[in-house]
Amino acid sequence: MEQTLVLVKPDGVQRGLVGEIIARLERRGLKLAGLKLMQVDEALARQHYAEHVERSFFPGLLQFITASPVVAMVWEANNAVALVRQTLGETNPANSPAGTIRGDFGIDIGRNLTHGSDSPESAEREVNLFFRPEEIISYDRSLDAWITE
Repeated sequence: MEQTLVLVKPDGVQRGLVGEIIARLERRGLKLAGLKLMQVDEALARQHYAEHVERSFFPGLLQFITASPVVAMVWEANNAVALVRQTLGETNPANSPAGTIRGDFGIDIGRNLTHGSDSPESAEREVNLFFRPEEIISYDRSLDAWITE
C-alpha cells in the first residue's frame, strides 16, 4: 500500500476548505492514515521545500507556508501519489480541470490550496518530515473490498 503526504496549505485552512478537501479524497477511495493541524516553522519549511532553495520564489514560499496553520495528512491507496495528484489538479489552478480541488477552488498558482507529494520517493521523505511513525495508523476498512480488487 502506497502512502503520500497532502497538506492543506494556509490559504485552504483560512478559506475553510479542509473538510471539502478531506471529503473529496475520501470519496475518491483513499484511506486517511494520519491527520494533524500544525504550524509549520521555518526549519520544517526549509526542509520540505529544499529543492527550491535556489529559486527566486523561495523566500515567498517560506513566508506563505509559515503564515498560518496547515493540515498535514497521510493518505494510503494503491498508486496513492498519482491518485492524489489527479484529485488535486495541476499546480497552477488555471490549468486544472473542473472537478479537481484546484480547478474548483483555486485561482492563483501562489494560492493553490494544497500540496501533494510528486513521487513515491518524495512521499516517503515528506511523510517522515511531518509525521512520526506512531502518528500513522494502519487499519482495515470494511469498504476496502468494494474499492479495489
